[in-house]
Amino acid sequence: MNNGNNDFVPSNFIHRIIDKDIEEGIYGGRVHTRFPPEPNGYLHIGSAYAININYTIKEKYNGKFNLRFDDTDPKKEDVEYVNAIIEDMKWLGCDWEDRLFYASDYFEALYEYAVKLIKKSKAYVCDLTAEEIREYRGTLTEPGKDSPYRNRTIEENLDLFERMKNGEFPEGAKTLRAKIDMTSPNTNMRDPVLYRIQYTKHYRTGDKWCIYPMYDYTHPISDALENITHSLCSIEFLNHRPLYDWVLNEIDDFKTPPKQREFGRMSLKGVVTSKRYLREMVEGGYVDGWDDPRMPTLRGLRRRGYTPEAVRHFLGEIGISKDGSLVDGAMLEHSLRNDLKLKAPRRMAVLQPLKLVITNYPEGQVEWLDADNNPENPEMGTRKIPFSREIYIEREDFMEDPPKKFYRLFPGNEVRLRHAYFVKCEKVIKDDKTGEVVEIHCTYDPETKSGTGFTGRKVKGTIHWVSASHAVKAEVRLYDNFLLDKEDKKDWKEKINPNSLIILDDCYLEPSLGEASIEDKFQFLRHGYFCVDSKYTSNEKLVFNRAVSLKDSYK
Repeated sequence: MNNGNNDFVPSNFIHRIIDKDIEEGIYGGRVHTRFPPEPNGYLHIGSAYAININYTIKEKYNGKFNLRFDDTDPKKEDVEYVNAIIEDMKWLGCDWEDRLFYASDYFEALYEYAVKLIKKSKAYVCDLTAEEIREYRGTLTEPGKDSPYRNRTIEENLDLFERMKNGEFPEGAKTLRAKIDMTSPNTNMRDPVLYRIQYTKHYRTGDKWCIYPMYDYTHPISDALENITHSLCSIEFLNHRPLYDWVLNEIDDFKTPPKQREFGRMSLKGVVTSKRYLREMVEGGYVDGWDDPRMPTLRGLRRRGYTPEAVRHFLGEIGISKDGSLVDGAMLEHSLRNDLKLKAPRRMAVLQPLKLVITNYPEGQVEWLDADNNPENPEMGTRKIPFSREIYIEREDFMEDPPKKFYRLFPGNEVRLRHAYFVKCEKVIKDDKTGEVVEIHCTYDPETKSGTGFTGRKVKGTIHWVSASHAVKAEVRLYDNFLLDKEDKKDWKEKINPNSLIILDDCYLEPSLGEASIEDKFQFLRHGYFCVDSKYTSNEKLVFNRAVSLKDSYK
């Protein structure tokens, strides 16, 4: 996996930290990173940003990279998310070799380290409820106060902690807390909870445990056990770093413990990446599942038609900073266009059809015309497309009473049919009841066939088309931003774009598209880049998603 920029990764503050560590001989010159997702949701574009930082650093320094699931909260976790994360990371191009780990692998060790902290009088069993713990913690301006259970003896704490493990107390009745400083200006250091009782079956360990370690306790120990050198995480964990260091220093089992360092988060304008909000979108039926192409999940991007190369290029363009960055989504679209322009075959597709009859073309005759697959990449060769008396064109390519500078079809005007002939509009057929144009009649000039070196009169307009008798019918889905940019609205539900999905179910495509496979990508001339939908395409129905339009608004 590289960032799509010819393996060039600009230097940044994290590289300088690592360069200094290597120069000073810390970790013996090793660089070992990891990505530690909690298996309680699907990966999104923000997750990919963190993955890319850790993985490209591993590549830059010829180091190692681990995938570890921090699975310490069985109420929210599921093997479904584990499998999805593994699949999405492989799609993105990650290779952790044989280094797939789970925090649940370390439950025994984590328990023994907790016992060690109790024996050092650095942890105690507390009977305060969760609400009482919050009250005792104080505020950002007021110090906390000691729990009435803080001075229990080591022997009493050891006994109570073992009984917690043995299931003798109800859920929520007791916790194990670190004994640090209730007056610390950093509220994370005010005797944080290390273990809680939870009678929930774990997807890996089953009913073996009824106490589960907290993330802030588990994470540094897991890093150390895996010989991670640089624990890279987003900026919201900056105030957790003192606790990360405290845990490892007090356990004192690791010669050169890992360093936690933070980078700024990446957000896309108008895109929600909070797991809580994404779950609300899915469970509330606002979107069509976690893989809805409007979702910022990797599943959604993939189904929409994004490539891993485009995502990596986008992430590489952003770079790494200490501060958070708000990125225009047009940058991501720009990366996809750049990736597909040389890869995607060109095809003709009529999304809002209007029948055109060439009255002087022989009935029953079919010509197979040559068309290039990609004019920007001649190595992709050519294909044959059928031409016949009746074709479909885009409804917007005809106007009965056009404005000035409208160069497409109108009565008396002549245009070129791409890869075919000149046609001239002679007659308009309308519906007797509605007055809607339902068919246009044209004549063609057989001397104007494309590819024959015709150098006669010129026309200003060229339009695409498909042969009516050969066309493949399909459903085409046009996607736009799920949320509108309304700064005056606080609730995301008030920002939903009613036109974020438009379904066109009467589209006609050139016949070669009938052989397309799931996730195949094409450029539909003048419409954009499209992908065969992986969810609704079947033997009976062909569905295409528009990944991105042709217009690049990114400056």
